[in-house]
Amino acid sequence: MDKYNFDVNVQTEYLAAQSEPENNRYVFAYHITIDNIGEEPAQLLTRHWIITDGDEGVEEVRGDGVVGQQPHLKPGEQHRYTSGAILKTPVGTMSGSYQMRADDGTEFDAKVPVFRLAIPGQLH
Repeated sequence: MDKYNFDVNVQTEYLAAQSEPENNRYVFAYHITIDNIGEEPAQLLTRHWIITDGDEGVEEVRGDGVVGQQPHLKPGEQHRYTSGAILKTPVGTMSGSYQMRADDGTEFDAKVPVFRLAIPGQLH
C-alpha cells in the first residue's frame, strides 16, 4: 500500500433548468468522493482544475479547499462534495488535482482523472 494514496471518483450531472443553450450556457454539477486509501492522514489544502470546452477553450481554476472546506482525512475516511461548472459548449472535460499535506508534513498531489461533462444524447 502506498503511504500517501487518495482515490478520487466523479459523477456528473447536466443541470438543464439552469442552462441556456441558446446563449451557449451549459451548467453541470459534479459529485466528488475523495477516499484516503493510503497509510497516512492528510489534509486537502488547495485545488487546481483544468476545464476544457468542446471548442478547445481552456480555463484553469485554483483556490483554497473545496466548497469552502479543507477536509482532513484519516486512512479509510472519505469526503464527498458537490460543485459545478459552466461551459460554453454542450460537451467538455475537467481534470486536475488536490494539493495535500500529510500529518508528517509531506506535501503531495491527489490527481483527479479526466472526466467528461456532456448533455444527455450528445455522445454516442
